[in-house]
Amino acid sequence: MTKSVPRFDVARSVVPVARMSTVDLIVIELRKAILAGDLPVGGPIGEVEIASQLGVSRGPLREAAQRLVQEGLLVSVPGRGLRVRRIRADEVDDLYEARLAIEAHAARRLAQRPRAREIAELEACLARLVTVSTGTEAVPIGDADIAFHSQLVDLVGSARLSARIATLLAETRIASLSAEDGYHVRRSVSPTYRELIDAIAGGDGEAAADALSRQFEAAVARLTGEDDGVETVESPVGDETASFPRIEPVEQA
Repeated sequence: MTKSVPRFDVARSVVPVARMSTVDLIVIELRKAILAGDLPVGGPIGEVEIASQLGVSRGPLREAAQRLVQEGLLVSVPGRGLRVRRIRADEVDDLYEARLAIEAHAARRLAQRPRAREIAELEACLARLVTVSTGTEAVPIGDADIAFHSQLVDLVGSARLSARIATLLAETRIASLSAEDGYHVRRSVSPTYRELIDAIAGGDGEAAADALSRQFEAAVARLTGEDDGVETVESPVGDETASFPRIEPVEQA
């Protein structure tokens, strides 16, 4: 009798790696400048100057900017052109509510099957955060914090969840940059990071979600000014005119 061949056993062709387009490269540079505070929140996007620095025409620059509008990093203001988005204090609670929905789910999923490799990766992210928190620059601390939460979700292995959290984490950075008293981050590392990792390692998803919830409540209180008793590190941002590296336009195949 002829055996049937499972459909998933068929040979698969190798999918070529897609090359980044000129627009992709512009998006990367614009996003970096926004999240670093080099393009101040609420500030305009100088198309002519930026295009000149990048060595591109205004067409691909505008296409790249529209992508960032869709991501929520830029806004189009009638009569005023494109500007870097500003996130008000009254939006912060909703932002963290959305983050909690994704990150708590990720923590529960990881706790369902705790793996040494994944725990080690979270430990490495926490170690990095602890190390940079001894410094005097806010941006590296903020970067390490974002990297931790990004890794938490990425470990689930869902491209859609990773894409959603990337947008929310970018909005979190903008919310911090939008603070009236300047960009600042917590100096001490919250014990909830350790509690989160330990809970995942112990297979307790609810405890992990609770640690995240308490961490986010504290962050919202700090960002909205309800809790000003936490020691913070501040860094001036947007004091200098943003500069962009020249990129080599990519020809489309």
